[in-house]
Amino acid sequence: MANIVIWAPPLLLAITFHEAAHGFAAYRYGDDTAKRLGRMTLNPIAHIDPFGTVLLPALLSLLPGGLIFGYAKPVPVQINRLRHPRWDMAKVAIAGPAMNFVLALASALILLFAKQLPSSVAVPVEKMLEISIFFNILLGVFNLLPVPPLDGGRVIAAFLPKSATPILNRLETLGIFVVLGVFFLLPRLLAETGIKFDPFGTLILKPTLFFASFLLDFSA
Repeated sequence: MANIVIWAPPLLLAITFHEAAHGFAAYRYGDDTAKRLGRMTLNPIAHIDPFGTVLLPALLSLLPGGLIFGYAKPVPVQINRLRHPRWDMAKVAIAGPAMNFVLALASALILLFAKQLPSSVAVPVEKMLEISIFFNILLGVFNLLPVPPLDGGRVIAAFLPKSATPILNRLETLGIFVVLGVFFLLPRLLAETGIKFDPFGTLILKPTLFFASFLLDFSA
C-alpha cells in the first residue's frame, strides 16, 4: 500500500500532463475538440482509460518478470480542424513528450529544495520526485518512437509524402500491438530459445537511465 501511495501521484501527474499538453496544443492550433469534450484538463480522471491505465498494468503485475505497461486515454484531435494540418499535428504530437521532459526537469529542481525538509517528510517526497524524474523521461522517450499511434510516429508523418497516409492510417490501429509485440512479447519468446533480444532496454531504458542519472546527479 505504501508503494502505491509513493508511485501513484508522479505516474498520474505524468500521464495527465502528457495528455493535457496534447489538448492545449491542439486548441492553440485551431482544434477545440479536446476542450469541448472536457479533455483539456489537468484532472487525471478525465485521462484514465479503464483498460490501459488500470486493468492492463494490474494484469501484467501478476506475471513473472516485473513487466508493467499501460497507457492513458488518448486526447481526441481532429486534424482537419488544425490551421496547418500536416505540421500542426506534428506540434500537437511533440507537445506530450516535451511536457514530460519539462516535468522531469521541474522534479529535479524541486528535489534540490526537498532535501531541506524534515527527514520524516523529505524521504517520501524525495522518492516521489525521483520516480517522477525516471517515469517522465521514460514516458517521453517511449512516445518518441517513430511508430503510429505513438507521438513520434505522428511527427514522422509530417515529413512523409501524402501517398504514405493510407499505410499510416492502418498503423494507427495496429501500431500499439506492433509495439507490444516487438518490445515485450517477442523478447520473452526469444528468451525461451536462448536468444537475447532487448529493444526496450536498448532504445528506451538506456537513454532513460542516462538522462535520469544526469538529473539525479544535478539534484544531489
